[in-house]
Amino acid sequence: MTDQITKDAAYNAVAPDDFKSMIEVDRYNDRSTHFDKIITATHDHFWDPLDEKYIDFNEPFDIENEMILPIELVPELQTEIADKLTDKQKIAFANENARWMLSAILHGEQGAMSLSASLCHILRDPGAQEYASNQAREEARHVLGFSRYIQSRWGTPLTCGQTLADLLEEMVNAPQVYKKLVGMQMLVEGLAMGAFATLFNHAKDPLLVKLTQLVMTDEAFHHKFGKIWADKTIPHLDTKEHEIIEDWAAKCFQTLLFNLINPEQKKEIYGQFGLDWEWCMEVMVKAATDEVRREHMQESTDIFRVLIKTLLNAGIITDRTKPFYAMYVDMDELAKEGDEMVGDAIAEEGIKFLQTINFSEKAAAAE
Repeated sequence: MTDQITKDAAYNAVAPDDFKSMIEVDRYNDRSTHFDKIITATHDHFWDPLDEKYIDFNEPFDIENEMILPIELVPELQTEIADKLTDKQKIAFANENARWMLSAILHGEQGAMSLSASLCHILRDPGAQEYASNQAREEARHVLGFSRYIQSRWGTPLTCGQTLADLLEEMVNAPQVYKKLVGMQMLVEGLAMGAFATLFNHAKDPLLVKLTQLVMTDEAFHHKFGKIWADKTIPHLDTKEHEIIEDWAAKCFQTLLFNLINPEQKKEIYGQFGLDWEWCMEVMVKAATDEVRREHMQESTDIFRVLIKTLLNAGIITDRTKPFYAMYVDMDELAKEGDEMVGDAIAEEGIKFLQTINFSEKAAAAE
């Protein structure tokens, strides 16, 4: 596959329909050890969405009278759009906004599951394949977890926005390993960690707080898979190869940003409240100046700040594209912060909780 950019044998790939390469005798013993630690750690963060000792989706929440997210996290309600709504409608609008956000997360988890499975078809290294299959299993429980949560609060999710749907489809179907790992493992997983940290710290629904922490215990390792790729790949790229990966990362970032801040993606919500989406877009564009966005992105939990930091730490961003990201965040300040990512501490506490449960289960079974 001539368009692969591979600098480490662990990421060698074949065509998706080349199964014969997978049963070559020599391949089975040609296994990288890069992923052994994160594969073994799977046992430490096991959880089951169907088991109430981990999470109980029957926990109630008064969705008619309480906002799942605080009003400060609903951008439309910080503008004159709020003047068009009664107090009761503001609660309903805020919760529909939360439904839209969580539906996008659900669709993203489905994309991550499908992409992980697709890696099993193309990665030649047995260790990389084993990790990818583990991640597919974990993404499947995320799909179930968010499906159950949305079902418990609203019944059904909202349709995936076209912008996000197109990006997910492109990443899942891409034959190039770098597109999958940069797009999903670094950017979409980074977006997820930032979003989950925000939900964990600010959501008013205890069930959602618990679900996000459980999911974060898995996502922290998925993010590490992308970091391992970056460490083994980025330092060895020539200029042309680096520009290809740098441009792909910028395209994915811009698409994800567009999906979140573009009111056109929320037409389904605005229509429920008799709001014209084009008018809403005018209001939001007027309110969201570059200065306001930049100030907001200085917050360490801002999800897009997390994405930029992920790319910067990986060495993907150079002086060539730094001005693009500098529109949203102080790049020099970001570079001084070190490698610790938002959400790592939350995930670590979640893993300790899971270890306690899982250890008790093993001890009881051994008696």
